[in-house]
Amino acid sequence: MDLGLAGRVCVVTGASRGIGRETARQLCAEGARVLLVARGEEVLSDAVELCRDEGDGAKRVAEGLALDVTDGDAGERIVAEAERHFDRVDVLVNNAGTARWRSLDEVPDDDWQAAWELNVMAPLRAMRAAVPGMRERGWGRVVNVASTAGKRPSAMMPEYSVAKAAELSLSRLFADQCAADGVLVNAVCPGPTKSELWMGEGGLLDQSQRAAGHSSREEALEASGAKRPIRRLAEVEEIAGAIVFLCSERASYVAGAAWSVDGGTVQVII
Repeated sequence: MDLGLAGRVCVVTGASRGIGRETARQLCAEGARVLLVARGEEVLSDAVELCRDEGDGAKRVAEGLALDVTDGDAGERIVAEAERHFDRVDVLVNNAGTARWRSLDEVPDDDWQAAWELNVMAPLRAMRAAVPGMRERGWGRVVNVASTAGKRPSAMMPEYSVAKAAELSLSRLFADQCAADGVLVNAVCPGPTKSELWMGEGGLLDQSQRAAGHSSREEALEASGAKRPIRRLAEVEEIAGAIVFLCSERASYVAGAAWSVDGGTVQVII
């Protein structure tokens, strides 16, 4: 299927690892020109090289920008860098995020504020900077990577859950404002995914193992997968595939959606 992304200019935040890196890779494979954004310069550079060269001889176009998306001027800097390399922004994927397991009473005020800055203010600033140009040109796509926790709060990720719920509301507000101008704003809500956030040492899998008292990582992984109707965690490729579709010409009648990509975890019909 031709997704109509060849030549489109795409920005992906949180692009050095996991879902963001795979989304950038798939966009490049579709012929898009991609600006990868992340904090860690060395890891980001590796991700850019992965996107450019998959060993098949094809030439793919990718650039990197190392910055913290919670900086007050990050949105403007992202758009300026995309315009410097590619003249415009057609697609914005707000993917940067992180989480940790702990109870509601354990979250200090600073971490509530940090979750708000990363999951709400950073996407807001990026959309404020990128969307006006999309509206002027009459075409654009924005995908905000939220979470199942934004639809059904997780007791062990309280500040993350609240911020992701707010991100879904923000996404809907922009969708309503921009759809008539050809700019389609949507969200995806992944469940637990076998990215570095979950599978890395000290990540959410290890945290859930300690919290639940499982004897091994394998037992913790099996228990987490068993909670989902599909009986496993997602692969990063599966989440990225849904994101890339929403970035495409094929998603031409999807606006204001919050797609659950969670193996059936959140049992709602809206």
